[in-house]
Amino acid sequence: MPTYSALTTLADKDRAEALAAAMEDFDPEPTGVGCFEVEDGSGLYEVGAYFDAAPDDIALTLMAAAYGAAAFIVSEVPETDWVAHVKRNLQPVVAGRFFVYGSHDAGRVPENCVPLLIEAAMAFGTGHHATTMGCLLALDRLDREGFRARNVADIGCGTAVLAMGAAAIWPDPVIASDIDPVAVEVARANVVANRLDDRVACVEAAGFGHPALAERAPYDLVFANILKGPLMSLAPEMARSVAPGGVTILSGILNTQADEVLAAYRKAGFSLRARDEIGDWTTLVLSRDQSA
Repeated sequence: MPTYSALTTLADKDRAEALAAAMEDFDPEPTGVGCFEVEDGSGLYEVGAYFDAAPDDIALTLMAAAYGAAAFIVSEVPETDWVAHVKRNLQPVVAGRFFVYGSHDAGRVPENCVPLLIEAAMAFGTGHHATTMGCLLALDRLDREGFRARNVADIGCGTAVLAMGAAAIWPDPVIASDIDPVAVEVARANVVANRLDDRVACVEAAGFGHPALAERAPYDLVFANILKGPLMSLAPEMARSVAPGGVTILSGILNTQADEVLAAYRKAGFSLRARDEIGDWTTLVLSRDQSA
C-alpha cells in the first residue's frame, strides 16, 4: 500500500512549529508529522507529514499560505523495509581503534579493536555520519594523549555509541541522555547488546535536565553531538557541569557554524584543544579553563 509525503520549508521556527501542530488536524489525518531544522546553514525549517491516502493539493496550498511557507511538495513513498535496507548498505566504520558494526557484520570484527555493536534503528548515531565519527576519533586521540575521564556524560546520545565508546576503554560508569524517548530505548538496547548495562545508564532529558545528571556533575568529559542552536544554548550549563580542566567534545556543527559555536564556549570559559573537519562537519574539543 503506497504512502504519501508532503514537505515544505519556512524560515521562522515558531511558525514552522505552529504549522506542524496544525498539520496534526489535517484531513485526511496524517500518520506522522515532523518539524526539523535543515542542517545546511540556510536557517530553514522543514515541516513534513505522511499520509496513507493522497492529501488534497488545494488544502495543502491554503495551509502553506496561512503560515507563510513554501508550497508543499507531495510525493508517493514506495514501500521499503528500511531497516533491512540500512543493514544491507551500512558497512562497518573504523574510527581510530573503534569498530562500529551491525550484527550482520559480526563475523568481520577484527582483532585488536574496540568493537561497538549498533543496530539499524530509529535513532541517530550509527557511526557513519561525520559528526559521530569525529567524536569517536576525538575520544580515541584523547585517550592516546593520556587523558582519562572517570565521570562521563553523553548529552543527546542517540544510539549511545559515544557513551559506550568511553565505557569500553575506561572503567568508570557513564551516563547517556536524550530528549527523544525512542532514542533512549534504542540506547538502552544497544548498551545491553554490548554488555555494558552495568556501566552505562540511559535517561530521558533535555540537556542536563535530569536529577541523575545533576547528581553526577561535575564531569571530566561531556559529549554533545547535537546541533548548533542547542549547543550554543547549552554553553552556560556546560560550563557549570564540566569540572575545571575537564573536556567537552562538541559536534553536529557545520564547518560554517564552528566559529560561532566556539565563540559561545570561549565566552563560557572554555579553550580550544582541537578542531577537526570531516567533510562539511566540524568537531570541537574544548577544555574548561582552570580559572573559570
